[in-house]
Amino acid sequence: MDHTRLKFAKSGAQAIPLFALTKDAVSGWLEAQPDTLKVWVKAQGFTGSAGTVCTIPDDDGGIAQALAGLGDSASRKRQRFTMAACAEKLPKGIYRLETEHDHDRLEEHALGWLLSQYTFQRYKAKPPHEARLICPDGLNSARLETIAAGEALTRDLINTPASDMGPDALEAATSALAEAHGASLSVTKGDDLLAQNFPMIHTVGRASATPPRLLDLQWGTKGPTLVLVGKGVCFDTGGLNIKPASSMGLMKKDMGGAATVLGLAHMIMGLGLKLQLRVLIPAVENSIDGSAFRPQDILTSRKGLTVEINNTDAEGRLVLADALALADETPPDLMICMATLTGAARVAVGPDLAPFYTDTHKLADALREGAQRARDPVWQMPFHDPYEQMIEPGIADLDNAPSGGFAGSITAALFLRRFVSNTAKFAHFDIYGWQPSPAPGRPKGGVGMGARAILAALPDVLDL
Repeated sequence: MDHTRLKFAKSGAQAIPLFALTKDAVSGWLEAQPDTLKVWVKAQGFTGSAGTVCTIPDDDGGIAQALAGLGDSASRKRQRFTMAACAEKLPKGIYRLETEHDHDRLEEHALGWLLSQYTFQRYKAKPPHEARLICPDGLNSARLETIAAGEALTRDLINTPASDMGPDALEAATSALAEAHGASLSVTKGDDLLAQNFPMIHTVGRASATPPRLLDLQWGTKGPTLVLVGKGVCFDTGGLNIKPASSMGLMKKDMGGAATVLGLAHMIMGLGLKLQLRVLIPAVENSIDGSAFRPQDILTSRKGLTVEINNTDAEGRLVLADALALADETPPDLMICMATLTGAARVAVGPDLAPFYTDTHKLADALREGAQRARDPVWQMPFHDPYEQMIEPGIADLDNAPSGGFAGSITAALFLRRFVSNTAKFAHFDIYGWQPSPAPGRPKGGVGMGARAILAALPDVLDL
């Protein structure tokens, strides 16, 4: 998919000066301007409110310069990527940012501008945003373009419906990413999953016309080891515990964890981070036919733990468990799991926050700090040990769907932690992967959550 517009304009181009001003800074900026310009700006009603713009004409009717409103301190807390909102409103042209900002703020402006250029056009042509930005001085343009491309990859994968993004297509997308970066990809598919001891991946996906599989991408030969595990349920009917229509409508996004780790992998490989990366994606469809797994079935996992099935719609944790167990057999320095796992997480924190679980304080601190720098909000949730008994049904080692409905995100996280016993640093993200309404730099649809926060945290966590 073409994302050539998610790049900065060439620095040698003739550019329109752009002044990004907070509400408090507008009056001071105007004081230094000619009277005619003051009158013009006031006539346009520009006050520096967040996401507003004002263009100032030259003598020939073109644009001499432009103003972008950044709002006040309260609006900064309420809105990310305000510059993206401005970019979407500015007329066609190449712009050069003239006002000074600290590095993190400047990077947010530049990345937000790039992300504002994203549109999903696989099935319908859409006019591109015509306002382009020259990368501000002091920023690494290639780095920001790589991050934007990784986010665009995630969005494209989530936005594509299951008719064109089933396990075969997800494998093809992973293969294309591996080829682009010189990585290797091995695939275990169909009945070979049983032969190679991935029984729960096979069980969840066996009712689909498209065989289930485990994708295993590896890149890099030196440095600390990082494993990313992403839930790749390309469509989730709920299985025999079938979802109602209201809950099934967005299930093309149930591979959002896989899409997010692939976008993050593109960032890591594209930036050439000095580490050894492994990406594991169990790619399945949770479908219904005569071979579908049933409530009350008991499955034996790769790790040997038995699992009682009390709801076939709690399938994501099953496929992830086999992948996590594989990674844990040769424990990496850091393992991160990303999944659109529970509705309980959305009830707890809404669609904008990426909740995560970890027992490692250094990792938690690095993720929080990285999220703040990257403007990619996360929120730590507890591995609450007293709830362990909720996932122990008695007839088997584990219950995939404890009754009662309490603490659903926490019990799912505790379930996954049972399959990671050797890896010292582990985090699980229970993400949403969907932007329910348009926001600056984030149109309605698939969206990455947590990837930029993780990227920002890696140097501290892995001593890169």
